[in-house]
Order: sequence, then structure tokens, then C-alpha cells
Amino acid sequence: MALGWSNNLAAFRDRWNRLRPLNRHRLANAIQAYQGYNQNKRGIHTRQTAWPLSISVEPTTSCNLRCPECPSGLRSFTRPTGILDVETLNQVLDEIGRHLVYMNLYFQGEPYLHPKMHELVRIGANHGLYTSTSTNAHFLRPERCTEIVQSGLSRLIISIDGMTQDTYSAYRIGGKLNKVLEGTRNMVEAKRANGDKGPHLVWQFLVVGPNEHEVTAIKQHAKFIGVDELVIKTAQIDQPKDGHSLLTEAKELRRYDRNPTGEWILRNPLANECWRMWQGCVMTWDGRVVPCCFDKDAHHTIGKVGAQSFEEIWFSSEYEAFRSQVFSNRSTMEMCLNCSEGSHAYA
Repeated sequence: MALGWSNNLAAFRDRWNRLRPLNRHRLANAIQAYQGYNQNKRGIHTRQTAWPLSISVEPTTSCNLRCPECPSGLRSFTRPTGILDVETLNQVLDEIGRHLVYMNLYFQGEPYLHPKMHELVRIGANHGLYTSTSTNAHFLRPERCTEIVQSGLSRLIISIDGMTQDTYSAYRIGGKLNKVLEGTRNMVEAKRANGDKGPHLVWQFLVVGPNEHEVTAIKQHAKFIGVDELVIKTAQIDQPKDGHSLLTEAKELRRYDRNPTGEWILRNPLANECWRMWQGCVMTWDGRVVPCCFDKDAHHTIGKVGAQSFEEIWFSSEYEAFRSQVFSNRSTMEMCLNCSEGSHAYA
């Protein structure tokens, strides 16, 4: 089965842009982080001495869709809904921007419901970071696409999960496929009008039962419409079971399989390690710092920006205890049990 696709020239440019933030200081910090991580993997307890290399920042928890495996879509958060204050991001990056390499302006919600999303992107770009975000593309009007191209965004992921309205809306409940296609064309045109300069444009196809037969067709259409890359992403399912509508027939298109007793479980072993958690973190719209993007309801909040400095949070004894548990007994952490770290998240 043909999986994924990329424009070779665009892929080269994107790889180069990912490396551009690595000045001498950031490279030294990355090496320090990697050394500490390897020591912990080998069973040698080592405290975190490096600053984060990446951060995911949540512009908002609001969303216009109702996707069935998403707390934003299900409206199931126990934490409040809101939008990120621009000054909160300024405060964080003024403190740690010189150490970071990558900033993802996405956690939960639809980022382009934030009225100052372009300003958030520019803050990251002004700190020399590779910046990315992910969108359902329902708000990519031509004038907004021009602003996106000019904002300094490095990577824009557009979720497109079907080739017909029926297959698309099987997961993107409340969404309109024609809006996704229109928004994509607007972005392609905005980049062309700017001399092909702008974010690396990615179509992300979340493959589930209703759309798995469309993988080849989506690859062909990605080339036709002019995006830079297509990625096929397997779906996170909270409670996989026989007959679940989102489980695919093809084994290579899902994260789960039956164990000898017939129970559906993640296909990858749950090793006592996690590079994603070690080198980065997540900040919610209201400044809570959590160690992982799988902590969608911020149950493991380590600290809050404003009440503490980021340094106090990142190097705190509470954060150190969390890291130690991951490296010693990760299976005791409920949110880790369905984590894609180390699994086949991308087919």
C-alpha cells in the first residue's frame, strides 16, 4: 500500500529550516539533554540539567468540531476553556527562548480561533524558533492565508481525514470537506504569490476504519492540489475493542492489536523511557506546565507560569520525581498506557 508522500525540494527546505535555529548554545544544550537521557535509559539516575529543546503551547481549548476521541470535540474538559494571553507567551520565551529549538502552537482546540494567532507565531519566529501548528482548515480564508505566510510560521499541518464528505465527517464531526479543500487551495495560492515562501504545507490523513480504503486516493490528490507533504497518521483510540468503528482492518494502519488473551492493546512495548517528555513540555492556554501532550486535561500540572519562573518549574523536585517515575516504572502512569511514543503513530 502506498503510504505518505513528499515533494523532495520542499522536504529539503524543511529539513534545513529545522536545523537553522541550532546555534552553538542551542546545540550544546541539545547534547547535554541527550547525554542525560541516555544515562537514565541505562539505569543511571541523572537529574535534568538541560533546558527544554521544544515546547507545545496551547492557543485555545475552543474548537468548532466535535471529533469523538478529542476532549475539545467532546467538550469533556474538567479544566477551563479559554485563550492564551500574548504576554504569557512573551514572558515564557523571554526566559527560555534562547534555549529552545522548536515551538508547536498547538495542544487542544483549533489554533486559528485565537484572534491573535499570527502574533503568537511572530513571537516564536522573532526568537529564531522553528514554529508549527495544526488546523482543521475551516478558517483559512485568502486574507488569513496571506497573514500566515507573512507571520514566519515554519510548518502548517492541515487535517484532512477523508476524500468524501461521508468519510471525512465520520471522524471530523461537524466539519465540511469542501472548507478543508478550499482552505488548502488558499494556502497554496498564498505561498505561490509570495515566491513559494511560507510554511511547509502538510496534509495529515488520520486513517480510521471508514477512510482506510482512501489512502492511495489521498496521496494522488495531495500531489494534485500542491501541498508539500502528505503524512498518514494512525488514530489514538481510548478504548479499542472488537467492532470499534475507528479500528482499521489493515494492521499497518493501526496502533493496536490483540494480545494472546484477545484484549486490544498498543502494539509497541511500554519501555521505561520517553524522549518527548525528557526534552520538552506543554503549556496550556492559562500557563500550566505539564510534562506531556497526552495529559490533555492537565492532571499532572507541575507549575504555573506567572506564579513561578519557568526555571523553577522545569528544574523543580516535583518535575524530577515525574521524570524518575517514567524511567523506573512508566506503566504505573495511566496516561502513558495509550501513548504513541515509540509506536507506529505514522504509517
